[in-house]
Amino acid sequence: MVSRVIPVDVFDLVIFGGTGDLARRKILPGLYRRYVAGQMPADSRIIGAARADLSEADYRAQVAEAIAEFVPKDRQDKTAIQGFLDRLHYVAIDATGTNGWSALKGLMRDSVVRAFYFSVAPSLFGDIAQRLSEHGIADAWSRIVVEKPFGRDLASAKALNAVLAKHFNETQIYRIDHYLGKETVQNLMAVRFANILFEPLWKAEYIDHVQITVAETVGVDGRGAYYDKSGAMRDMVQNHLMQLLCLIAMEPPYHFDPDAVRDEKLKVIRALKPVPSEDIVRGQYGAGGGDKGYVAHSENPASRTESYIALKVHVSNWRWQGVPFYLRTGKRLRARASEIAITFKQPPHAIFDDAKGWHENVLVIRLQPNEGMNLMVMIKEPGPGGMRLMQVPLDMSFADAITDGEDVPDAYERLIMDVIRGNQTLFMRGDEVEAAWAWTDPIIQGWELRGDKPQTYDPGSSGPEDALMLMHRDGRRWREIR
Repeated sequence: MVSRVIPVDVFDLVIFGGTGDLARRKILPGLYRRYVAGQMPADSRIIGAARADLSEADYRAQVAEAIAEFVPKDRQDKTAIQGFLDRLHYVAIDATGTNGWSALKGLMRDSVVRAFYFSVAPSLFGDIAQRLSEHGIADAWSRIVVEKPFGRDLASAKALNAVLAKHFNETQIYRIDHYLGKETVQNLMAVRFANILFEPLWKAEYIDHVQITVAETVGVDGRGAYYDKSGAMRDMVQNHLMQLLCLIAMEPPYHFDPDAVRDEKLKVIRALKPVPSEDIVRGQYGAGGGDKGYVAHSENPASRTESYIALKVHVSNWRWQGVPFYLRTGKRLRARASEIAITFKQPPHAIFDDAKGWHENVLVIRLQPNEGMNLMVMIKEPGPGGMRLMQVPLDMSFADAITDGEDVPDAYERLIMDVIRGNQTLFMRGDEVEAAWAWTDPIIQGWELRGDKPQTYDPGSSGPEDALMLMHRDGRRWREIR
């Protein structure tokens, strides 16, 4: 199968924090893969910018090591690697001072796309934005990419948006959430809006409930200090799970256009009901399985930060009236899995005697691992002896069929190329971020005022017992994490 490659304009991409972990693990290897795929015009350049005093040769050597470590061996080609390294430049720069900015300005070219990736702590966003503007490095056509966290509450999110808005307009700001770059997440929109089979059923009349799960097997090792100021609600629900919920619940946009899509997502966030305390379960993993437990990694031995959270959420509009959305995410769980499961209601009249064999139709969208989709349907169990029902998966895993051995871009690759193309569809808008925090803040403030403690759960389990009861009391069950 021949893929359709969309042309990309010639660009200068500056990566602030160009020697950092994110740049080494994701950004630079991803750009190399796009270079190999032919999506990097010949005159495009990548400029690393960081505090370290490195020569250009030193920086290229570091990037070569990153490619060797984080790009699959079968995708490493000596000629391609050298061609990619030849595009790299480096500037030692002081984000909060004056050093390096004149040198960076001297590297900038006219008549190419200028993009600036802020792969640094949010506390530096304002300083970098200000200096890009003051030194005339960024112009009205430049784009900036900022990583989460986009604040830690509504007040800080507004302050961050205000700082960026001093120097860039909203059309220039790309708030990146790598979950939205996943192939299957984007296919969720295609499945909904390009197939008459699903969209007429995508409402309360036919859907019983929705489950969104993001489960991790890793703990907070080495990130205890950060995580204690964040927790699962701020780290995962306010952004990743919120975005998945929006894509499931949004109304059809008038066109697949950046602002049209984001307008509909914003409506979903604003329609979210407040969540009562009985619909919230917080957990913190204890010791076991070779792990000393969450508090061993925290600076506070009495920490009440949640490493797990489950919520029952409602969208207050006509399409979703009465349909619960169950969200859960946690660390040190049984398996690594991210999926969305849309469970449909039972038929209004059962004509078969074998009621015990009946199960709901479920559309399962797997984000990781093994991206794909399954539709669970009922069929007759093979063999004589009457009409006995059984559930089977109608496999909609299309990766092999559509890629034909091609190297499918990962989320960061796709999103960075969207920045270069000027396509903001898969990036969060400022008002969307603020609306998400406006819903999240009261939930966090509620358990802080009540002094709630997270329930301890065993590492390698499916989470706290109370999370099971969140479903059981409604006569439902979580899908097994596997």
